[in-house]
Amino acid sequence: MRKLIIAIDGPSGAGKGTISRNLSQALGYRHIDTGAMYRAVGWKADHDDIPLDDEAQVAALAERADLVVEGGVVEIDGHDVTRAIRTPEIDRAATAVARLPRVREVLVARQRALGESGGVVMEGRDIGTVVFPQADLKIYLDASEEERARRRAADPAHTLSRGGQAAVAAAIAARDRSDTTRAASPLTLAADAVHIDTTGVPIEDVVERVLSMVKEKLKV
Repeated sequence: MRKLIIAIDGPSGAGKGTISRNLSQALGYRHIDTGAMYRAVGWKADHDDIPLDDEAQVAALAERADLVVEGGVVEIDGHDVTRAIRTPEIDRAATAVARLPRVREVLVARQRALGESGGVVMEGRDIGTVVFPQADLKIYLDASEEERARRRAADPAHTLSRGGQAAVAAAIAARDRSDTTRAASPLTLAADAVHIDTTGVPIEDVVERVLSMVKEKLKV
């Protein structure tokens, strides 16, 4: 059976992670969280005392790093940072390095290498527009700002965020502004993506809807 490339894009708190993981499990596909790659690079730059705005040094780090982002585990140069990258500090670090064009160039190349053989659900913010514009299926997930803040505040993976929902909402709004206005690979809806608003919609319903699209693609 043909192995598809499935691109899942959208802003923070839209449900990308949960839905992508469920999809990959249902299909027997690999799940790759590209946002975790930027987080890991931000963490390592901070760990190595590399200024987050030093594009050349951060890009060199991203290129040489031994980076693993699969199966729910994130490792960089032997450090298991699965939990360490889910903090407000690394949120900010990831946002900073994600705005650097040379860093994005390096990580996009790595993402393409990971997914080009298919059988992958890849989530991020530029998968369907930049990383795999030829993806077999493109999904853009979204939700209301209130819903996204509520989800992120309640997400066990972000338990180090202690500022409450209002602080989380402010952080998400700031990230949205950065993602949609950056010069390199801004977050945007691909013309051929299926837009799904997940506000108030059970995760399993969204997964079933996407699975039905996958089945249609496999018939072609």
